[in-house]
Amino acid sequence: MAPIPKMMKAIQIETTGGTEVIQYRDIPVPTPKDNELLIKNEFIGVNYIDTYFRNGLYPNPKPMVLGREASGTVAALGSQVSESLGFVTDDRVLYMGTSAYAEYTACPAEKVLKIPETVTSSDACAAFLQGLTALTLVEETHKVQSGDWILVLAATGGVGGWLCQILRAKGAKTIGTVGSEGKVNIAREQGADVVVIDQPGQGDVLRTVKECTDGQGVAAVFDGVGKDTFDRSLECVARKGTVASFGNASGAVEPFLISKLSAKNAKVARPTLTNYIFTRDEFEHYSAELFKLMVDGKFSVRIHEIYHLKDVARAHTDIESRKTMGKLLLKP
Repeated sequence: MAPIPKMMKAIQIETTGGTEVIQYRDIPVPTPKDNELLIKNEFIGVNYIDTYFRNGLYPNPKPMVLGREASGTVAALGSQVSESLGFVTDDRVLYMGTSAYAEYTACPAEKVLKIPETVTSSDACAAFLQGLTALTLVEETHKVQSGDWILVLAATGGVGGWLCQILRAKGAKTIGTVGSEGKVNIAREQGADVVVIDQPGQGDVLRTVKECTDGQGVAAVFDGVGKDTFDRSLECVARKGTVASFGNASGAVEPFLISKLSAKNAKVARPTLTNYIFTRDEFEHYSAELFKLMVDGKFSVRIHEIYHLKDVARAHTDIESRKTMGKLLLKP
């Protein structure tokens, strides 16, 4: 391992707004606390949640280094990192934390995992947050059963693509929505049985759901779009079904009367991944399940593009356009 420098390149914001608030600058390399690892980042994940911190939807103290996940190598260990975790310098690792848009990140060791030898660092980073989100949605938010009809919005997005693959492996039947004709075949390749182009004059999602389910509706809707689709998701769900609203791509869902759920005894969930992998046991369990799917299940990892760290503004513009397919990564 090369000597650790004193300064590094990072993406920092001092105020909220559009991509114009993003600053590529030199800041000090963090010193790991007693329970932390210092990680030299190799690939950094770009997630829609990063734009929420940038635009102020999710408030956070400033200045702030953006980013929630990355893969890399262990550069240094805090003095009290548990030996039971088994980390040593130069280990290839993956983590979920904060301040990932940088050359180095200090992260609690409890939120770091070793990458299996059979998984590349780029694939590990591309799959991690979005794959775990999809896996916990179908295991925890709504326990999907073989034969269930499920509606997945934005089926070629990062989480949507993983949902389609996992649902196919579970024997569910998936209706996926996409934003253009060019995404239809990709959605089918990833596991969607029926694909609807969700644009005016091109596809009717509610009608398709009713046709596929003999008017009953789907057992669950996995909706990462938010405000623009929430009411329709309630219409699409079956009696005793679940609407899982897990993202805000079109904006946050507005307040609604809880009595709207009584017409179908429907359930609405607003899950976050962190509450499903809160303990080390949960974190290791679902991560192991994800790696198993990647290795044994031959799941495809779709990477939209790898951007240089300094090009974060373009990456944010691309992901907010909702025209990307797969994972966006950064490379310092």
